[in-house]
Amino acid sequence: MAVVRKRKPATRKAAKKTTTRRKPAAKRTTARKKPVARKRVAKRATARKTTAQKATTRKPAAKKKTKAKRKPNPAFMRPWTLSEELGAVVGMKPIPRTEVTKKLWIYIKRNKLQDTVNRRMINADDKLRKVFGGKRKVSMFEMTKLVSKHLK
Repeated sequence: MAVVRKRKPATRKAAKKTTTRRKPAAKRTTARKKPVARKRVAKRATARKTTAQKATTRKPAAKKKTKAKRKPNPAFMRPWTLSEELGAVVGMKPIPRTEVTKKLWIYIKRNKLQDTVNRRMINADDKLRKVFGGKRKVSMFEMTKLVSKHLK
């Protein structure tokens, strides 16, 4: 039997928490019988049957509800009348602000007006310079601000 020594506590709090160590439980030595190979095969076959039966008894998954497409705000899609300068680039027909931006980008890409080094900058030609208030180079973020002045 092993002797358990108690250490002297360093502080009063540690003195309260002292515990004795227990011996590990003795190992049980009982002879186990080896299972017969036939029984193992039989158990596996029944296990397979039960999993197959469980799979067939499952209920089909509930169908997910398809969400309707999100409709834009009608005020956002309101047609605007365009100024003559902007109408020369986009067209004179009243269209929503989103369509104006799309058509402007089509014009910019068709005429290769996007700066090759800094793709955020747009090099204005004669028609766009009138829309941009005489500026030769405009950033794409500034472009929308300048275009909004031409919408009524």
